[in-house]
Amino acid sequence: MPLPTQPVFPDYELLEPLQTITDWIRFAASQMERSGCFYGHGFTDPLNEAQFLVLRALQLDWDTPGLFFQAIVLSNEKRVLFEIIKQRCVEKIPSAYLLEEAWFFNEPFKVNSSVLIPRSPIAELIEARFEPWLGVEPQHMLDLCTGSGCIGIAMARAFPDCHIDISDLSSDAVEIAIENVNSKDLGFQIDVYQGDLFESLPDTRYDLIVSNPPYVDEEDINDMPEEFLHEPRLGLAAGDDGLDIVRQILISAPRYLTDEGWLVCEVGNSAVTLMDAFPNVTFHWPEFSLGGHGVFVISAEELKKHHQTFISSL
Repeated sequence: MPLPTQPVFPDYELLEPLQTITDWIRFAASQMERSGCFYGHGFTDPLNEAQFLVLRALQLDWDTPGLFFQAIVLSNEKRVLFEIIKQRCVEKIPSAYLLEEAWFFNEPFKVNSSVLIPRSPIAELIEARFEPWLGVEPQHMLDLCTGSGCIGIAMARAFPDCHIDISDLSSDAVEIAIENVNSKDLGFQIDVYQGDLFESLPDTRYDLIVSNPPYVDEEDINDMPEEFLHEPRLGLAAGDDGLDIVRQILISAPRYLTDEGWLVCEVGNSAVTLMDAFPNVTFHWPEFSLGGHGVFVISAEELKKHHQTFISSL
């Protein structure tokens, strides 16, 4: 018989029987379920997130062998685990913010509430080196609305001979992006800019522009689980139909792309609205084997062809 939902988090004194790492992972997973947590920031289930949260809070690798799970947790470590699990369950703070760490493209990134938690399916396109669209070895690429800088840094990993520019409107996000770039010693390959979309960028033509801009419409923004309220609204909300920022990108991108260049842009659930708004525009919609949807790819030629249509949609 399942235990009843328990909205009140247990007192620390009641957790004395919890001794091992396994005990604390089990407790965290059970408590997250009882608290109605939402698993949408890099995790699909409570056990997976609980394991990551407990192990990383104990300064252990997230893929630590199960042999160590029977290790005894020290008293001071128990207090740390108790507080961090309580915040996850009661305040619904995502684990990435509690740990100030999120993983993307197989490496960790510093994150806080100034940036969205990395989770874009664009990672799969980067791993495939944007084939079949990117037919030449790129010389210059742009990560627009970069947030933590994770997409731009992942592109630098995949294309070590390519120069990458990354840009964001938020000065707080830019600080995090710079910190991530510097911590990975990629300052020689990546330049970071702060400004509204393209306004602060150098006079450059890019072989590829990649963007994960705000694209959540008004209806969805009001229906989001509590966990999303901890993310910056600036990085999520994009007007009544979710396309306010995307329209601006579609209009401006041709001026910054090479003749053979491509724009890759994530629009999530606003994909249907985009296709309805521009039925005559050829958007390519990649399928993702690892999950995710709503990313389009469009050529510079197609963007120029429909430039006036995009302007008229404002």
